Amino acid sequence: MTSTLENQLLALREEAQTAIAQTETRERLEELRVNYLGKKGQLGVLLRSMGNMSAEERPKIGAIANTVKDSIQERLELRRRELEAQEIERQLELETLDVTMPGTYRPQGKIHPLNGIIDQAIDIFMGMGYTVAQGTEMETDYYNFEALNTPPDHPARDMQDTFYLPDGNLLRTHTSSVQIRHMEKEEPPVRIVAPGRVYRRDDVDATHSAVFHQIELLAVDEGLTFTDLKGTVKVFLQSMFGDLPIRFRASYFPFTEPSAEVDLEWNGRWLEVMGCGMVDPNVLKSVGYDPEIYSGFAAGFGVERFAMVLHQIDDIRRLYNSDLRFLRQF
Repeated sequence: MTSTLENQLLALREEAQTAIAQTETRERLEELRVNYLGKKGQLGVLLRSMGNMSAEERPKIGAIANTVKDSIQERLELRRRELEAQEIERQLELETLDVTMPGTYRPQGKIHPLNGIIDQAIDIFMGMGYTVAQGTEMETDYYNFEALNTPPDHPARDMQDTFYLPDGNLLRTHTSSVQIRHMEKEEPPVRIVAPGRVYRRDDVDATHSAVFHQIELLAVDEGLTFTDLKGTVKVFLQSMFGDLPIRFRASYFPFTEPSAEVDLEWNGRWLEVMGCGMVDPNVLKSVGYDPEIYSGFAAGFGVERFAMVLHQIDDIRRLYNSDLRFLRQF
């Protein structure tokens, strides 16, 4: 009985070692462990027959069984390490980076001409102490018109054909609403520049678009005058266009008084480029500023017009159609 069981244990060891050596995956290796050493494994089945042995035979067979078990466990652990090393090697081969190979070419992006004008203008104003203020493109009638001294029956509303929304709100027709919201939250002195997209129901042609971009500036402090406005506008325009003649013409805007249009002499002709004026006292009152103490000035211009002049673009629609033949020029 002892000799038979001993031979079976040794044969089991040889069988297990051969199977382990031929295993190619860690999943299969785990199956072999369970098959040979698990609770219901082959080694356990053989050892249960030891109950029929004498007390003298059991220690000998037990020692052989422990040797077989240790041997199988050692081979399992050794093969597990070998398989792990093989997996790492395969992964390294797959992920190897040949630094001598040419990289994948991706064309370098460029600044869109509209963004370029916006960035340039903001840099100039920030150099004069202004900060950037942003606002929502969907506005209420109050912030877009009424707070800017334009009540419902005011004829100035006819100057801006507005996109009204079903809920009573509208798409802002200028970025002046940003100024109102900023002044409601901040106490003077105020110096902000407000860039952004605006909307008006214009017929689209070479010089008009229903969606375009504006930049407006606002300064409010004690003692500001029209002279401060003229100086600021002159510094800005000459920074953008060069040292060219500039003139101011009397005009009308409901939220400034007095108001002016600003012209620039460009290629021998006067070109209208901006609107500006001193902030109307009613606008200051609407945000809680005392017009007896504070005064202010505002100015604004269309980004597309500046881009078309500076880059000699003949049609505003070229700025929006994403034609790479056009955009690669900038």
